[in-house]
Amino acid sequence: MIKIYNTLTREKEVFTPLEPGKVKMYVCGPTVYNYIHIGNARSTVAFDTVRRYLEYRDYEVRFISNFTDVDNKIIRAAKELNVTAPEVADRFIEAYYKDTKALGVRDATANPRVMDNIPEIVDFIAVLIEKGYAYAVDGDVYYRTRKFKKYGRLSGISIDELEVGASKRTESSENDKKEDPLDFALWKAVKADEINWESPWGPGRPGWHIECSVMATKYLGDTIDIHAGGQDLSFPHHENEIAQSEAKTGHTFANYWMHNGFVTMDNEKMSKSLGNFVLVHDMIKEMDPQILRFFMATTQYRRPISYNEATIEEAKTNLNKLRRAFDNISYRLIDASKALLSDSDYLKQLAVIKNQFIEEMDDDFNSANGITVIYELVKLMNIYSEQDNVSEVVLKAMLSQFKELMQIFGITFGTEELVDNKIEELIEERNTARLNKDFKRSDEIRDLLKKEGIILDDTPQGTRWRREQ
Repeated sequence: MIKIYNTLTREKEVFTPLEPGKVKMYVCGPTVYNYIHIGNARSTVAFDTVRRYLEYRDYEVRFISNFTDVDNKIIRAAKELNVTAPEVADRFIEAYYKDTKALGVRDATANPRVMDNIPEIVDFIAVLIEKGYAYAVDGDVYYRTRKFKKYGRLSGISIDELEVGASKRTESSENDKKEDPLDFALWKAVKADEINWESPWGPGRPGWHIECSVMATKYLGDTIDIHAGGQDLSFPHHENEIAQSEAKTGHTFANYWMHNGFVTMDNEKMSKSLGNFVLVHDMIKEMDPQILRFFMATTQYRRPISYNEATIEEAKTNLNKLRRAFDNISYRLIDASKALLSDSDYLKQLAVIKNQFIEEMDDDFNSANGITVIYELVKLMNIYSEQDNVSEVVLKAMLSQFKELMQIFGITFGTEELVDNKIEELIEERNTARLNKDFKRSDEIRDLLKKEGIILDDTPQGTRWRREQ
């Protein structure tokens, strides 16, 4: 019985999906104006781990994570690089896929982009205006925050508290347009040299908050099971999503809200605005990306993570212990056919460990406790690998259970890991061959990977790969 800490109710609740055996899950994705830093990756890894565990527990998960590809930061980056905003977005979406693939993050069911959903955004805003929840002024459209009576429930911030800080958060020129300083933008009138689209209120672009409301409901329906993202998104982003979505549909937007903790450096939240960030793109050039994945995935998602040399070294040491245990058991499997020992006691112990793991992970995906149970499995593996006579049945059961549980954390072992380490090199070689019109070599590489169960997809954002199901 899985329990989830619901930010909305501030309690752990038994997880009951809308449809038995199926989960609709939306995770706020990155604004694609730069490479992701480890703080961004923490959210991606945390909810990839949650998804993997839900699937381990036999749920079919429809997992949607968006790209914000229209934003002030993207527009500024485009001007600095002397390219278009879509070109900036394309570049860093491709980089995102490459960096997260190295971290063992599985492909989402879909990664919708704002620019591909402008008509739906315009239609959504039009309904809010028709219902009296929004109003247009001089090409801008604003949401009437006070009209939504449940506003502030997710973040626990009252309207009175919001009123005090509203004028400080908004430029005075924008406040002059608003009916109320608390109101927020749904559509922004075009400014000089900015990317824009036509709308009933004039040319412009969507506000940040409306984008996720539209894409979540378009791809998952009016009510979804789980909405997730970083702790910093609970206000105002997720608060505004609830207000917009429920005002438009008349239904509960999401039944469970999950927020991951920050990554800190020197006890301060990591962020690009503070300048204290480390890019994943740079880190995985210098270290095994599986160490970084292990570092993030084995901390319970709501807890903060302290990033420093010591914590990374600890993750490396612990992961190497797991690898040695796996290698020891794998080696003993070669001589297992002549075993004389009884299997029953060891198989019973494996069953106990599996049940303990499920019990810990069912408690709000407590990966820190889950990995502690796996360490108990490793102790058993190490003891067994030193026995004089070993059973092939037990060895295979140990290896299977160990790999199965570690895959929930996105950590792979054996031949699968070797494929992961080499695959990007082969794709790069294939890209070079295609560029040089060496199509024979390009086809050879595709066929070689296909034999390993790797399928290549050539997309406008570059070549992506996935394992054959």
